[in-house]
Amino acid sequence: MAAYVIADVDVKDPGPYEEYKQGVPASMAGYGGKFLVRGGPHEVLEGKWKPTRLVILEFPSMDHVKRWYASQEYQKLKAIRQKNAVSDLVLVDGL
Repeated sequence: MAAYVIADVDVKDPGPYEEYKQGVPASMAGYGGKFLVRGGPHEVLEGKWKPTRLVILEFPSMDHVKRWYASQEYQKLKAIRQKNAVSDLVLVDGL
């Protein structure tokens, strides 16, 4: 069953964050991950949530996501994201 990472990312320093953006696709490739949404315009229809940069990743399963997130390939990139952006991430099973 597919699994999804839904992220709201508020980039504070775009310069260094660019390295993160460039590196993530290759880090996900070995785990079957792909982008469904990667920033871009969005509109809040209800509620008080005011996301900044929305990202949705799809993986074949929860196990694939968790292995990618803990992978050596992603650790350096995650550190760059955490240093240069404020993020909220949610992992959820698909149908």
